[in-house]
This record gives sequence, structure tokens and C-alpha cells, in this order.
Amino acid sequence: MGTFISRSKVIPLVDLAMRLGKQRPSEGIHSLAIVTEVNNATMAYVVSGVNRIHRLAWGQIEPAGTILGTSESSVTGIVKIEDRNVLILDMERLLSELNPDLAMKEEIAETKVEPGARHTALIVDDSFSIRNILVNNLENAGFNVTTASDGREAWRWLEELKDRSQREGRPIDAYLQVVISDIEMPQMDGYSLCQSIKRDSLLQTLPVILFSSLIQEKQRHKGFSVGADAQITKPETGILAQRAKELIEAYRSKSAAG
Repeated sequence: MGTFISRSKVIPLVDLAMRLGKQRPSEGIHSLAIVTEVNNATMAYVVSGVNRIHRLAWGQIEPAGTILGTSESSVTGIVKIEDRNVLILDMERLLSELNPDLAMKEEIAETKVEPGARHTALIVDDSFSIRNILVNNLENAGFNVTTASDGREAWRWLEELKDRSQREGRPIDAYLQVVISDIEMPQMDGYSLCQSIKRDSLLQTLPVILFSSLIQEKQRHKGFSVGADAQITKPETGILAQRAKELIEAYRSKSAAG
């Protein structure tokens, strides 16, 4: 729709209804603009109004696929409020589709992995588009990748991996070498997932990287308090594979040293 200036900053303005393929409100209805900041990029979305503001815990939010049947949409989650299902938009995906120059970049990692030395990573993120970017980034760096759409799904997968590890008598790092997780997700957030991993006697040697657009000083302190080995902001995709490899090697060296 254009741009406007707020607090000396030029902000792009987008008609959200048109972007989602919905009918625009009738002429004469007073519209509002909601300003968002995602991955250090500011955008404003025109809406027909605001009914209420709800503060929600991520545990209240269900993955979009539980009702929509697919995660490949502009919806990242669903929450039930007063017997109504309310859709939660994937703002990261909207941003990347509207203006790729402002979105999280899919950078080619410089990490080189020698043949026969591939690592396996578990990527946990509720955004379909972000998962795809991370998968491509790590696969380009020589990783095998498994994905989960939220912390609870990841934890179930890890528990199954623990069972396999015990049945086959092999250490957990024979199957998986690093976990990379978003922070804010439905069902179980990244902090809870990280804490569960670090409190588990079989999983605690897995390096955990928290990867989010929300990492500031307060979040960084909380991340380290639950045992995160590294915390990276979402625009920094270029260093993710290298940092993961460094942590894997550090854990292996520590294990070899006894």
C-alpha cells in the first residue's frame, strides 16, 4: 500500500486482508495499522479493527496442522478463546513473502564437512518457512537434518530416540549430535525443551542452540539458565552451521578427555 513515517522511521504498510486473499472491509470503516517487528525488520499491517488484546502462554497454542491438516500455510498456530478457534499468523513467513530483502536470509554456510563425517541435527521451529531455510542451510553444510514443528513433538521424538539408544546399546550421539530450537512455539517452548534435555541423563550431552528473533539480554540470561550451549538471533543464519559444528567437536573432545 505504501509507507509512512513513525518516530523518524520509514515503515512499509501492507493490507493484511488482501495479502491473505480475504475480502477488504467496506468503504468507510475506520482501519488501524498494527506495527510489528520480526527478525529486526519493521512492518505495519492494515486491519479493520482490534476487538481485544489477549496475553497467552505458548502452552495454550496448538500447532496449525492439528486443525488445518497442514503446516504449509500462513498460519503457525491455533488457540481456543471463548469456544472460538483463533488463528495465529506466521509473521516470519508473511515477511519473507512480502519482501525477501527484509526477511531472514538463507545464507550459504561456509562450514565444510568431510565425506563420511556428516553430523545429524534436530531443527525445532513452528514456522514452516523458517524450518525450510534452516534445513537448506544445514544440508548445504553437510548435515543430515530431522525436523519438528514444536517442542512437544521434538521431545516425543527424542524419547523414541532414547528407547532406540538403550535397545541397541549405543550412546545418543551415535544418532543425533545437535538440537537447534526456536524459543516461542506451541505446546512446549524452546526453554522447556532445552531444560528437559539438559535434565535427562541420556540426553544432557547433546549441544542445544536456541535460535530466535527474541534474544536480548533478558532472554539470553534465561537461555543459559536452562542450559543452552549457544543462542543465535534469526538473521544470523550464516554462522549457525559453523557454531553447531564447533559445539559438536567441543562435546566430543570433552567426552574423549573423560
